Amino acid sequence: MSQAEGLTEKTALEAAEIACGKVGIDGTGAELIRMGSNAVFRLKGQIILRIAREREGFKSARRQVGVARWLESEDYPANRVLDVRQPVDALGHPATFWVSVAEKEAYASVAQVAEVIRDLHKLQAPDSLQLEQKQPFDEIAERLNAARSLSGNDERFMRQRITELSHQYAELQFLLPRGVIHGDANIGNVILTRDEAPCLIDLDSFCIGPREWDLVQTALFFERFGWHSADEYKRFVDIYGFDIMKWSGYETLASYREISMTLWLAASETEKAANEVRKRVIAIRNGGDRRDWSAF
Repeated sequence: MSQAEGLTEKTALEAAEIACGKVGIDGTGAELIRMGSNAVFRLKGQIILRIAREREGFKSARRQVGVARWLESEDYPANRVLDVRQPVDALGHPATFWVSVAEKEAYASVAQVAEVIRDLHKLQAPDSLQLEQKQPFDEIAERLNAARSLSGNDERFMRQRITELSHQYAELQFLLPRGVIHGDANIGNVILTRDEAPCLIDLDSFCIGPREWDLVQTALFFERFGWHSADEYKRFVDIYGFDIMKWSGYETLASYREISMTLWLAASETEKAANEVRKRVIAIRNGGDRRDWSAF
């Protein structure tokens, strides 16, 4: 089953009602605030409900809950899960309940993102979490298989490019030690709490791997997309203590991330997403400017 199958706004609302009923939470007036990899609802009492699109995602959901509880025990600034037995089976989809940190989504500064990543990389996860090893090309293969808006030619190009990158990746010499990583660390996953403190969210990709994976998106957003300024990136490097752009493997990881971001979007069937995917593939194929890529 592809990522997009089996969960619409209507069925997500039905699943939310079932999930709330199973844990005794009032789901009246549940507000759908996002439909992506998860259907995300805001509930009464400062609660966030996430329902995964993938029916096979119970293992991942259990891992996310375990990671959140471990990070709370470390007093690390990340999403807290509600103290209920979870994940919950909601129409076959895993549902998890989280403490809402703010009523509006405001992002942390790039400097705060660097602090959050630096402090995460100081932690050592307990063996009981059973975190998986980073497998980037298994992940991107799943996204490619779920893509719906790629033309035949674009799909062939992407497969060829992924193969090239996999060969390059196999030869990389990482400079930072392996350890716990967020796996999708960027400014979009560090939000400000009601007290304007940074909080790491979206623990879906938590795993063990090279720490460079948690640095590449900030560099990419600066160097290729222009979403961060030179001063912001310099501050990021100064705080974390390592400039990934000076490492020989940066281009490989950055190119991988571009394709991963594009394939994630290609799972959507909307005309707006399809147009954006086509624009991105053309830029990747021809080495074109990425500064007109729209954020999704």
